Formats: sequence, structure tokens, C-alpha cells
Amino acid sequence: MPRLKFQTLTEQMFYTLLCLKNECCGMDILDKVPAMTNRRVSIGSGTLYTLLDQFLEAGMIRETKVEGRRRSYLLTDAGREALAREYARIRAQVSDYRAVFGEEEPK
Repeated sequence: MPRLKFQTLTEQMFYTLLCLKNECCGMDILDKVPAMTNRRVSIGSGTLYTLLDQFLEAGMIRETKVEGRRRSYLLTDAGREALAREYARIRAQVSDYRAVFGEEEPK
């Protein structure tokens, strides 16, 4: 069965949306994602601009500024909800891991 679009987010999707909590453009995102993940995650420009188009179409982000070819974006309520769902899913995975390996949940 194919995955429903945006039911779960790839790391590139997650961090792109996370960057858009504050208004920024694509070049900002290309710089911010490796910086915030200690270079563990990077996004190619082709992937990023495809994601931005898909997020716009899905109403998860909105375009805020156009200056020549430079476009800026901001997260919408739908984007915040998608991030919150993904965060809850990741936390559930961590909880399951800890239960299996007998690790205590942090207080």
C-alpha cells in the first residue's frame, strides 16, 4: 500500500518545515538544515525546491515575498500540524525503543 502524501515526513521534509517557523528563502534553508543537524542532514537544491512546491500546493507553507528569483516562505497552521504529528510519531518510536531495551523515560 503506498504511503499517503505527508502522512509521515522524511528528514528533509521535517527540517525544511522546521526552518520555516521563521520566514526564510530556499538558500537560507540549504544553509540552516546542515547547521542545525551538525551536517547529519543536507538537502539538495532540486529536492528542496520540489518540496517547497509540494508544501505550497498542500497549504503547509505560504509564500511571503518575491524579490526577483528569491522567494521567501513561512509555515502555515497546516504545516505546524504536520510537524506536530511527526514529532509525536518520533517520540512514540523513542518510547517503544526505550521500552524494548529497558531504558527509563527521562523525567
